[in-house]
Order: sequence, then structure tokens, then C-alpha cells
Amino acid sequence: MYEVLVYLFENCQQAEVVDDRERVARKLSAAGFEHSDISEALHWLAGVARTPRAGNVALPDSRRSFRAFAPRELAKLDAECRGFLITLEQSGILTPQTREVVLERSLAASGSMLSLDQLKLIVLMVLWNQQTPTSQLLAEDLFTTSAGRLPN
Repeated sequence: MYEVLVYLFENCQQAEVVDDRERVARKLSAAGFEHSDISEALHWLAGVARTPRAGNVALPDSRRSFRAFAPRELAKLDAECRGFLITLEQSGILTPQTREVVLERSLAASGSMLSLDQLKLIVLMVLWNQQTPTSQLLAEDLFTTSAGRLPN
């Protein structure tokens, strides 16, 4: 699934992915991706599109509150991943609302635990799908993995 998400980010417009899933699926198939990976990635992305927009839900300001992680979140995200999310929120890259979308999509991702590289890709895809303005530097940092390759 993660390889498909990377391909979509690099080669497709966000509106294209939302508006013409069949064409995108054919494009992914022609690029050599397995049908199961395509289906999983498009289903996961549809979940991002179904989440409320970042401004619709009022959540406490992260500077005046503390977000405790639920047991399912603790099981899926190790301390490094949780620290990364807190850092993104404290730096203003994630709002409390987008943080919740990232957490929800993290729980929806395949696998029992996420690596930091996988979480970075999830953050990037959530920001991309919600058309949140991001700097080129931030996108490159989120897109660059520590091992210099795609997350597994």
C-alpha cells in the first residue's frame, strides 16, 4: 500500500485521485502495482476523504491541553511515532484536528505497528488530501525516509 501512496503523491493530482478512481486504478495497474495493493491504497485514501475537514470540529488548543493516547494508538504507534506527532503539532504543522485525522488513518493502515517512515507518509498523504499548504522543505522531510527507501 505504501508504495502505491508514494506513486500517487509523485505522479497524480489530488483532485484526480478523488474524482476518477477507476482511471487512477488503471494507471496504477499499468505502472505494475498489484490489484490488492491498489485496492487497499485507494480504500485507505477514500477514508481520508471521508474524514471531516480540519476546521469542522472544535478541539482544545494543544498549547493549553494534553492529548493522551488511547490503548489502540499506543499499540500501533511507538514512542518515536508519538513524539513525532507531538513535535508536528507543537510546531504548527498539524492542528489538533489534522492530528486526529492522522491518528484515525494510522489506525486504519495495515500492520500491527507503524514505523516512523510509514507514519511520515501517512502525515504527508493526510495533508495532501486535505489540500493543506505545506512547504517544499516539509514535504521533502516527510517524504525522505531514514533508510533512503520506501517504507515497508
